[in-house]
Amino acid sequence: MSTSLPIHKRGLFGVLTLAVVAILATLLCSSPGTARAVTRTHKAHPGKPTIVLVHGAWADASSWSRVITRLQSDGYTVDAPPDPLRGIASDSASLASFLKTIPGPVVLVGHSYGGAVITNAATSDPEVKALVYVDAFIPDQGQTILQLVSGAPGSHLAGDPKTVFNFVPFGPGAGDVDVYVKPRVFPDAFANGLSRTLAGELAASQRPLALSALQEPSGPPAWATIRSWSVIGTQDHVIPPAEQLAMSRHAGARITEIAAPHLSMLADPSGVTDVILKAARTVG
Repeated sequence: MSTSLPIHKRGLFGVLTLAVVAILATLLCSSPGTARAVTRTHKAHPGKPTIVLVHGAWADASSWSRVITRLQSDGYTVDAPPDPLRGIASDSASLASFLKTIPGPVVLVGHSYGGAVITNAATSDPEVKALVYVDAFIPDQGQTILQLVSGAPGSHLAGDPKTVFNFVPFGPGAGDVDVYVKPRVFPDAFANGLSRTLAGELAASQRPLALSALQEPSGPPAWATIRSWSVIGTQDHVIPPAEQLAMSRHAGARITEIAAPHLSMLADPSGVTDVILKAARTVG
């Protein structure tokens, strides 16, 4: 039996194919400024900035789910793009490209390692009007994640790396490894205060961070020119609260402390959302 399309359907298929090719060619050949106009499929609500949420290491965008529903119910356009977790420079470049597709002002929010990413990505986009750090690294130029996480005692990721992490090579000759948090370490480090069931799910579904990312120096900080806010979970077992406080003060961020673990957006989504809304209303 012949599987060829009828003439009229083949004609439609051909038109659609040409249209897709034309669109792809336009996107590939466009400058970043042009991409801002042609790649975005939704518009920000009038008078309100778009809120972009950046997840941290060993996580994905679903970690923002409870915050997203609250922000959307308040009428905000929300994006939570995936963070590649390959390194500060490449991850921030990926985010910067994404930001250029958004029309109008943006409030940029980063959790944990995502804080380092937004610190670097926002320097290239004048539409980013506010930075919100949630249990996050807030590096200054030249600082590394490894340096900051050991800046104050108390991190449950400190100690002998072989007892905390599993290491998986990228491939032959790659020269780098993916780092996973051991399942027995993950719940108490990341998910203290959350249910054991949820902690187990998060440990099982974690996305790895490239080892080299921990030692990559951060670039010029966006917080030097953009207003910033910081949410500090006082029960954080990953980034010691004392270190978060020191980074936040150094960056001149408006500080809010909540009784929550490292994944405060899951443990206290209302508290985290309130701070994001304060930032959004201040710039919007």
